[in-house]
Amino acid sequence: MKKQDKQVLRWIGTILALILFLGWFLFWPLNSYVEAPGNATNLRSFVQVKDHPDPGKGSFMITSVALQRAHPVTYLAAKAVPYLSIEKADDVTGGQSGATFDRVQHFYMQSSINEAIAVAFRAANQPVTRKYLGIYVLQVEPNSKFKRAIRVGDTITKVDGHHFNTAQGFQKYIGKQKVGSPLTVTYERNGRQHQATRRLVRLTAHRAGIGILLTNNMKVKTKVPVKVNPGQLGGPSGGLMFTLQIYEQISGHDLQRGRKIAGTGTIAPNGSVGEIGGIDKKVIAAHRAGATIFLAPYIKPTKLVLKYEDGHQTNYQLAKKTAKRYAPGMKVVPVTSFKQAVRYLEQN
Repeated sequence: MKKQDKQVLRWIGTILALILFLGWFLFWPLNSYVEAPGNATNLRSFVQVKDHPDPGKGSFMITSVALQRAHPVTYLAAKAVPYLSIEKADDVTGGQSGATFDRVQHFYMQSSINEAIAVAFRAANQPVTRKYLGIYVLQVEPNSKFKRAIRVGDTITKVDGHHFNTAQGFQKYIGKQKVGSPLTVTYERNGRQHQATRRLVRLTAHRAGIGILLTNNMKVKTKVPVKVNPGQLGGPSGGLMFTLQIYEQISGHDLQRGRKIAGTGTIAPNGSVGEIGGIDKKVIAAHRAGATIFLAPYIKPTKLVLKYEDGHQTNYQLAKKTAKRYAPGMKVVPVTSFKQAVRYLEQN
């Protein structure tokens, strides 16, 4: 082979190697995710309350975190940018498949919306009823005898023919049974009812169970129809802001007063606000969208609490620190409940 031909082949080999490296660098999926600031969106476009339009001239904004599978190039970028973070895939999804993770996040969002409607209507002295559907399956443990029958996303409506109005009712009944005894479970999946009979497994030294992680599945009913379409958003962290938006519309009380108000936090049946993840990214997203107020969940930062907090900072501490650096001029307001948020917006 001529010297010139060898040189051409070396050039071709070098170019191919470079192309392969660039392809790997740009597109090879890693077992981690990059978390970045997402969007802050006006909730007026999500919420419809029949015959009760939004009276405010400002806006309530729901904030989100952008979550993308990491590639070598985005991984390095996240290392270089302080407000980006890298999370292991299992820490994000809990080891669930993408489809299962999305299903659970969708359920959390719908539950959050239901609680928001109930809390807002009660605060506005409007009638609202809650119906307990059953226990929603978040995870099936590997040792569960029901693992080939029950799936994540199913709702258990009866055990041995008995329906209870709380998860505690189901757990109390099952807890009275013995390890290894059969239990018939009635559950719904995609609107269809199914049954399965399996033996109970040992959960603790003195307690038997199905072997699942669960949460309550509730439905609310109001005389005034409410429609909420969260689009692609998932998770429970929009609870507080949905409650404020629905309350403003059903009560006709202008809390916005021309301001762009963003925030985050879960909402409980009693109106208390709970902490969430990624609040630093949400503060930046809110600032980019022009928000002047950010409502952040507050808990007392005791030594025990800080020991288990992400980065050893509470939501409020991290939000305030992030705003000081990346969102000058935006006020971070600590809130423990929906009522406290309303009180602040009325008085300030």
